[in-house]
Amino acid sequence: MAVDLLLGLQWGDEGKGKIVDVLTSKYNIIARFQGGPNAGHTLVFNGKKHVLHTIPSGIFHEDTANVVGNGVVIDPVIFKKELDKLAEQGIDYKKSLLISRKAHIILPTHRLLDAASEASKGKAKIGSTLKGIGPTYMDKTGRNGIRVGDIELADWKDKYRSLADKHEDMIKFYNVEIQYDLKELEIEFFEAIETLKTLTFIDSEEYLHQAMKGGQTILAEGAQGSLLDIDFGTYPFVTSSNTTAAGACTGLGIAPNQIGEVFGIFKAYTTRVGSGPFPTELFDTNGEIMAKVGHEFGATTGRPRRCGWLDLVALRYACQINGVTQLIMMKGDVLSGFETLKVCTAYNYKGEEITHLPFNIEEENVTPIYTEFKGWNEDLTEMTEASQMPQALNDYIAFLEKELEIPITIVSVGPDRKQTIVRQ
Repeated sequence: MAVDLLLGLQWGDEGKGKIVDVLTSKYNIIARFQGGPNAGHTLVFNGKKHVLHTIPSGIFHEDTANVVGNGVVIDPVIFKKELDKLAEQGIDYKKSLLISRKAHIILPTHRLLDAASEASKGKAKIGSTLKGIGPTYMDKTGRNGIRVGDIELADWKDKYRSLADKHEDMIKFYNVEIQYDLKELEIEFFEAIETLKTLTFIDSEEYLHQAMKGGQTILAEGAQGSLLDIDFGTYPFVTSSNTTAAGACTGLGIAPNQIGEVFGIFKAYTTRVGSGPFPTELFDTNGEIMAKVGHEFGATTGRPRRCGWLDLVALRYACQINGVTQLIMMKGDVLSGFETLKVCTAYNYKGEEITHLPFNIEEENVTPIYTEFKGWNEDLTEMTEASQMPQALNDYIAFLEKELEIPITIVSVGPDRKQTIVRQ
C-alpha cells in the first residue's frame, strides 16, 4: 500500500489537524513526519476544542495507530502535558501512540539557546516560537543530538550533561540577559522523560515498511506549511525542517515511489504568523474582518496572524514542489460577506510581470497583481452538500482549479469536523 501525504501549502495554520481528523477513518496509521511543539493542530468535535502540538491528529480515533516519526523533535515536558490532557478526556493513548527511537529530544537548554539567539538579533529576529526547535535541529545536523533511543541506554544522562554544559557556554556567547534556573527546569524535564519511557518506542521505518507490506493504510501528517520549508520557504523566515513532501520520505523512512495521494491544504485567503515577507497582506478593514471572523490567532503561540488575499503565485509554487494531487480549501466561510474578493494571480517583480515565485518576495521587489471576483453573502457554516454552495463560491473554486490544474475535493465551512463538504 502507498502512503498518502497531507501537508500545508501556505505559511502554516491551514487547518491540517481538522482534516487529518476527518480523514482518519480511512487509515490504519497516522504518522507525523517533521516539526515539533511549534506546531498547533486544532480539532473541534462534539462542541469541544482540542489542540495538539506533537501527537498525531488521529489520536482521538480508537482503532488508529499514531506514529511520531524520526523527523519530529520532541519536548518531553510539552509532550507530557499533551498526554495529561488526553488522559483527562479518557483517551487510552498508550494503546495507540508509538514513538520513533530516532526522533530527537528538545532539552531545556535548547529552549534557552533559542531565546538567547532571538534576543541577540534585535529588529532582525525571525519570529521564532522559542520552543527550541532550531537549536535541536542544529544539534541533529551537527551530530550532537540526543534521540529517544538514547534514553534507553545506561549512560544517557552523561550524554545529556555534556550537551547541556556545552549549551550553557553557547548561551554566554550571545551576551544577552537570559534569566533561568536550569536545575529547576531539569526537575520537570527528567520527570517528563520518565513519562516518555512508559510509551512504546519503535524502529519506525521498519514498522511502517511492514505495515505497508501488510496492506495497512497510512497517512503522513505534516506540520507548519510549505512556505516555511527550510529549503523552499521564504528563507530565513522559515522553520528548521523540510515541511514539503520530500520531508515525509526523510522524516519517516519512506521511499519516494511509495507516495500515493498528496493532499494539499490551503485557506481561501492567506495568513502568516511572525516576521517575513507577505505580498498580499492587508492593512485595512478587510484584513481586520478576516482576522476577527477567522479567529486568526496562533494555536501554539497565541500571536495574532497577519491576513491577506489568496496568493496564487505562492500556492502554485507549493503545489509544484509537493506534487499535490488533491486540494482542500479551508475557511471558505470566513469570506462570506465580502462584496468583492481578490486573488493575486501574478507579481510585478522589479518591473516585470511574472507568475512564478522568485528568490526574493520582499515588498520592495514585489507588487501583487490581482483578479477580482464577486463575493457571496450566504452563511456557509450550516451547509453539508456541495449543491448548497452559492454560485459565487463555485465560480471562485472553479477559477482556482483552472489556474492550479488540481481538483479541490474538500471545502471546509467551519471548525467542526461536521462542517466539511466533500465535492467529489
